[in-house]
Amino acid sequence: MTTNDPTTDGPANGASAFAEHVFAATLGTFEVLSIYLGDRLGWYRALAEAGPLDAPALAERTGTHARYAREWLEQQAVYGILTVDDLDAAASARRFTLPPAHAEALTDPDSLDYVAPLGRFAASIGAHLAPLLDAYRAGGGVAWAEYGEDARDAQGDINRPWFLRRLGPALAGVPAMHAVLSRPGARIADIGSGHGWSSIAIATAYPEARVEGFDVDEESVVAARSHADEAGVAERVRFHVVGGEGLPQDAVFDAAFVFEALHDMPHPVQVLSAIRRAVKPDGHVVIMDEAVAAAFAPDGDDVERVMYGYSIFVCLPDSLSTPGSVGTGTVMRQSTLEGYALEAGFSGIEELPIEDFAAFRFTRLLH
Repeated sequence: MTTNDPTTDGPANGASAFAEHVFAATLGTFEVLSIYLGDRLGWYRALAEAGPLDAPALAERTGTHARYAREWLEQQAVYGILTVDDLDAAASARRFTLPPAHAEALTDPDSLDYVAPLGRFAASIGAHLAPLLDAYRAGGGVAWAEYGEDARDAQGDINRPWFLRRLGPALAGVPAMHAVLSRPGARIADIGSGHGWSSIAIATAYPEARVEGFDVDEESVVAARSHADEAGVAERVRFHVVGGEGLPQDAVFDAAFVFEALHDMPHPVQVLSAIRRAVKPDGHVVIMDEAVAAAFAPDGDDVERVMYGYSIFVCLPDSLSTPGSVGTGTVMRQSTLEGYALEAGFSGIEELPIEDFAAFRFTRLLH
């Protein structure tokens, strides 16, 4: 006989515990989607710049509807994101404050703690559940370009502060790498360059180098060119709508990087083969990808959990949208990377001593 007594370890109690787990996850989903609203509607920025604000004032500053603003403000307070300055005031007159620490995480694109783009990822995934279901049933996939502006901007914005603030020092901290990148007139390839922040960071850290970024997503390349121009490095950083396997036959580079992109590529061995051909024998080839565990285990940590999330909703469907894809997925183990490297003609791999760089691992492929 089962029981609903929470002190009992029977099946009903197990079901209740799991139901509570799912309910907590639902709360988290609502919270992340509410962050999307606050981010895209400019509500967080208005609160950070002019708070505390009541609903009418917030709506006026942002060109939004006061009744929706009020409901969102109350929801944000209930979730602990905002504080209420005058609880006893009339509902429309209550003023809400975005605490400084929360403001940094939600409005400062230069902060390493900037997490507002995660809401954009979640919203983009939600908007594409129907084609994802079709892909899961029949095969095929959902190409990265189909996820649109929210996903594209989220990817660029979430990595931006890490690249601009940490990439240069991280590479300089590896003496052999630093020596290669410091060569006069060094030519560096950035394959899968996305919004271009990694290319810009390298060019900024190594002013004598020239960087060539390659990406298959045309909209990302357009954004990258704009970012390079704004950063003042456009003369030394160029971007091309070309996949990694399509590197020019006559290209010669001192170093090549693939930052958080190899696992998305449908034909990684062909990409690595093209890179090996293009990089000088005394040059460096570095793959930065997710720092997942060495092998699958059901008790994976938060890095495993979030990377599987990205994989089932974005990275694997993107890769499988190309016929003949190997379908790596976000959770690319080091053994998988090593297998790709060996098949492409490299002699092996070595992990570089770069730590505390978000949830990423840097691996050098050996000629």
